[in-house]
Amino acid sequence: MGFSTLLDILGATLIGGYLLMILLRMNGSSVENTYKNSSELIVQQNLVEVVKLLEYDFRKIGYCRNFNNIPDPSKAILYADHHRIRFETDVAEPPSYPYGDEEVDILDYYLGSTTEPAVSGTPNPDDRMLYRVLNDESPKGSNLGITSFHLNYFTSSGALIAQDPVVDRGAISVI
Repeated sequence: MGFSTLLDILGATLIGGYLLMILLRMNGSSVENTYKNSSELIVQQNLVEVVKLLEYDFRKIGYCRNFNNIPDPSKAILYADHHRIRFETDVAEPPSYPYGDEEVDILDYYLGSTTEPAVSGTPNPDDRMLYRVLNDESPKGSNLGITSFHLNYFTSSGALIAQDPVVDRGAISVI
């Protein structure tokens, strides 16, 4: 009876050790997967925020709460090339002016260079600042993991405008 009890204890210790090793490995893998998935989630959330801002501002190209201030919205795009756009709009400033302040504002979007100090601290060497400049104020950039910013312009018939910069900005119907 004593010898079989000793064998049972030894067998239970070995099985328990194996189970403990499996548990520790699973915990390490779980932590690694959580870290990878959370960083991917952050990248996707940053992308969504940038796209929301761009869609909101681009949708308002040529818009002014007082429509007499921009009588011809087809002339609201002041400059357009594949990496920069400058246009007239009425920037909303909630809660004071949720639909705009009836003043024509000029928005400028462009991508900074990779040598800027604000971007040099990121792990990706291709990260760049996307600048949003309102009325010639100092540029305000968003460092949300942007590596490229390329704009394509199309006419109302769907033809690609290949000029860089675009000469006939009034022909732009889709960005």
